[in-house]
Amino acid sequence: MKNLFASLFKWAKRELKTTKLLFRSIPSIVVAFFVISVITMNLLANKTLIQYSWIAIDAGILVSWISFLSMDIVVKHFGPKAATRMSIVAILVNLVICLIFFLASVINTKTSWAPDGFNDIFKGTWYILLSSTIAFFVSAIFNNIINFLLGKIFKKNPDGIFAFIIRSYVSTFIGQFIDNLIFAVLFFMLFSSIYGLNTWTLPQCLMCSLVGASLELIFEAVFSPLGYLVIKHWKKENVGKEYFDFLSRKEGDEVYENLN
Repeated sequence: MKNLFASLFKWAKRELKTTKLLFRSIPSIVVAFFVISVITMNLLANKTLIQYSWIAIDAGILVSWISFLSMDIVVKHFGPKAATRMSIVAILVNLVICLIFFLASVINTKTSWAPDGFNDIFKGTWYILLSSTIAFFVSAIFNNIINFLLGKIFKKNPDGIFAFIIRSYVSTFIGQFIDNLIFAVLFFMLFSSIYGLNTWTLPQCLMCSLVGASLELIFEAVFSPLGYLVIKHWKKENVGKEYFDFLSRKEGDEVYENLN
């Protein structure tokens, strides 16, 4: 048991150092845009852009592409584990911000200028937050892994724009579909039935997820060249050298420990 706790402590210490080095290495503007997009998606989800009997699209689609493009950029340069770490941090920040919004919304103040429903937007609902958090976390993992594995196919020119586009388009479409589907199933099928709200059928969830992923892919297609230029600049400027050097040393230490 003592050895187990010692191993866990050593692992946690290394993971913490790895994460600190990572966020010191990723340019802050990318992290900022990524975190802001995750937070904004939750707020915009309260606004419906399209709603028919067979489909509904919320305003979160306007910024969700930023999240997935940011992850694609980080996966290409730093690897899938780095992008997943960034996603986890963004989720934690989002939860803290949602808590702050909730506390602000329940404070009883009288303001004549505040529009109807202002507090409801910021207060949110716990099962909407839970559904969106689970959906984004799972979709982020799928997006990062798929993007990384697709990169293995392009052995002749892994850093070319064609390779980046295929990796981004395929991983984004699948990741966005999973994100939309999990959220729709959890919120519109599970929690809506529990709380007596309007529920969706599985075909409706599938159709909305497919259409939503297609629309989000269009945004990705428009802005992916910008992501490719960012990758080229990072490689030229040797961004993340300290992080990569640390990973090399850590892998060497682990090999040494296994041999002994």
